[in-house]
Amino acid sequence: MSDARPYDSLAGRLLPWTGTAGNPCYVVGDGSGYVSRLADQIESVQLGMAGDLLGHATELLAEQNATGGELRYLANRLTEALRDVKRVAESRGARLMPSASAPDDDEAL
Repeated sequence: MSDARPYDSLAGRLLPWTGTAGNPCYVVGDGSGYVSRLADQIESVQLGMAGDLLGHATELLAEQNATGGELRYLANRLTEALRDVKRVAESRGARLMPSASAPDDDEAL
């Protein structure tokens, strides 16, 4: 294997969906397989939908006559989107390789 891998393929990649019991799903590989490409596509859709939802939230919150039901619905969708975006961030963060030139936390202060 090459040292230029984008992440440690043995650690597994957190996928943007859960199993039937709500447990996290992982894929092990070099990031070029079908499941990894599908996960990339789903993450892209999730991030795009979150962006669209933020725009809708801005518009709805600017209205003076938004109902409680509309605001609850919005809050539920924002919660779902935030959960998805957090999962994408965790997955991508776990795949970042630590840089040899990155300073220790103590040195960064």
